Amino acid sequence: MVKVSAVVPAAGSGARMGLAVKKQFLQLEGIPVIGHTLKVIADSPVVHDIVLVASPGEETYCRRTIVERLGIRKVAAIVPGGSERQESVYNGLLALSADTGIVVIHDGARPLLRPEELSAVVEGAAQYGAATLAVPVKDTVKLAGEEEFVAETLPRERLWLTQTPQAFRHQLIIEAHQRAMRMKYTGTDDAGLVEMLGRPVKIVAGSYENLKITTPEDLLVASAIIKARRASG
Repeated sequence: MVKVSAVVPAAGSGARMGLAVKKQFLQLEGIPVIGHTLKVIADSPVVHDIVLVASPGEETYCRRTIVERLGIRKVAAIVPGGSERQESVYNGLLALSADTGIVVIHDGARPLLRPEELSAVVEGAAQYGAATLAVPVKDTVKLAGEEEFVAETLPRERLWLTQTPQAFRHQLIIEAHQRAMRMKYTGTDDAGLVEMLGRPVKIVAGSYENLKITTPEDLLVASAIIKARRASG
């Protein structure tokens, strides 16, 4: 059986929240945002262990206040992040055990992931080497030209909004990160680094509920979604 490990980057500053408390530590229905994220991954039977990446100096806080208080037993390590998300993810990758077969990378600020979505991404990586959760765009997308005039209308039926989790064969994502480091390239997601190697990334259809907590409005929406899920059982 292939060992599946998760890397959860949660070292962001959350500047767009405009609050003193970082977004990953904000309370969402009585639990910190990062707590929801870790619990859904830890409860998945397909994931064997988790590496949490925290801001330098917050490792002990995360262990005592989040991991131990919520009884999340699959967190094998908490490591310090870097100045950018990409560096933080790589630090997490370095903390994985050598027998890891597939790596799941999921943003700590996406607390509404469903277990079946996580399983589907892992299956995609097992089959194709790399996979990402994504949703089709709802609106027409325009490519802007000079002085913000429309240059082109992009084909909506081929456009997807990329989310996490993203999953990869262990050696593939290590190779992708190391190549990006050599090139001094910073991507917007881990799948993009794999794409730079010329390797295919499978799109796995996700849910619009799997939002990333970025603004105060996102927190309100996430709270409403959790309440609706509880009401529906």
